[in-house]
Amino acid sequence: MMTIRWIFAITAAAATSLGAQDLTVIRAGRLVDVEQGSVLTNQVIVVRGERIESVAPAGAALPKGARVIDLTGYTVLPGLIDCHTHLVGLLQTASVGDFLTRSAAQDVLDGVRHAGETLRAGFTSVRDVGVYRAFTDVALRGAINDGTVEGPRMLVAGAYVTVSSGGGELTGMAPDVVLPSEMRRGVANSVPEVRQRVRELLNGGADFIKVIATGAVLTLGTEPGTPEFTEEEIHAAVTEAANYGTFVAAHAHGAEGIKRAVRAGVRSIEHGSLADDEALALMKEHGTWLVADIWNGDYIDSVGTRDGWPEETLRKNRETTETQRVAFRKAVKLGLHLAYGTDSGVYPHGLNAAQLPYMVKYGMTSMQAVQSATIDAARLLRWEDRVGSVSAGKFADLIAVKGDALADLNSLMTVAWVLKGGRVVVGTGGQSIR
Repeated sequence: MMTIRWIFAITAAAATSLGAQDLTVIRAGRLVDVEQGSVLTNQVIVVRGERIESVAPAGAALPKGARVIDLTGYTVLPGLIDCHTHLVGLLQTASVGDFLTRSAAQDVLDGVRHAGETLRAGFTSVRDVGVYRAFTDVALRGAINDGTVEGPRMLVAGAYVTVSSGGGELTGMAPDVVLPSEMRRGVANSVPEVRQRVRELLNGGADFIKVIATGAVLTLGTEPGTPEFTEEEIHAAVTEAANYGTFVAAHAHGAEGIKRAVRAGVRSIEHGSLADDEALALMKEHGTWLVADIWNGDYIDSVGTRDGWPEETLRKNRETTETQRVAFRKAVKLGLHLAYGTDSGVYPHGLNAAQLPYMVKYGMTSMQAVQSATIDAARLLRWEDRVGSVSAGKFADLIAVKGDALADLNSLMTVAWVLKGGRVVVGTGGQSIR
């Protein structure tokens, strides 16, 4: 009997100890409530395990045994979300052939590094919108999910669905260069082929489908304003994806390509650089999301010019950068659904927050810009039940910035503290980070 009592006592003590270790109290001097569009002061966030248990004004007794993180001198926000990233593989360079100098294993290992840089920058979730080597993004997502590597939560596309020699292909090589089949897994040139590729990608582990509806700035030999899929072909991708309970994102710069994609039922338009008033009105009518990388053009112009990127690329970038910003400003005024996306991978990962001040420059308030990178981004991903705001029941994905973050969105370039799923990634898990 004594032995049994000791077993019960030790078990109870261990459970109490584990419960205390599993419980965290965060004192927030400022808390951005992105759902209400307000800033709360002196809040207490209780985290149990990987989830938020409660959010309430300071004053009540704190749970016994919890670790306390003092962020009273900080602004606390939900973990940020970038809806247009490319974590796997090399950064954009002057030579398209550089993508062929690396193996699939090296591409994924590049992704491991990029994922860590992204998470430490305060982006705890991303939608990764395409890779040249099929399913390397699926492998990275799996390694993050099982804890093998550090990175954000990922929604992945598996590969690009693109026409032959289109915006999602590796182009610019000599005509006798044969690309590996894994780099052409999403090529489709008819309705039946589109359906087949969509099924193959989703059965292979993709979360959604990325269709290249127009030419691209960075793909040699293609023009951003030129449509590359018919409306019927895009609709085939949409209906096939719907059979799997998921959606299609459409890379579309040109107005006609945007209109085809919207009428076909895509969930989001990526870039939207040459959208005219009719295209924007159609997006408003259909409730289509816009994800516009309005900072990226400056990076391409500056670094591309410095590093000798192809003149064709620089020309196309010049022709689309300011028109994209004009369209974005109109989209804000129209009240379109806008989610944050930056095209990371063209520029170095970890600089994702650099676009936030641009959102304000081109028509948003600071709160709207933050909402686009939190709760609105979560809604685009259909993840609003798990991330995007500091709310009970959601994953404890939080960041902290010294002072008043909304007064200076540039401050989000240097987050002081990052929590993902209740685990401190940046900063300290102790009593204070001051």
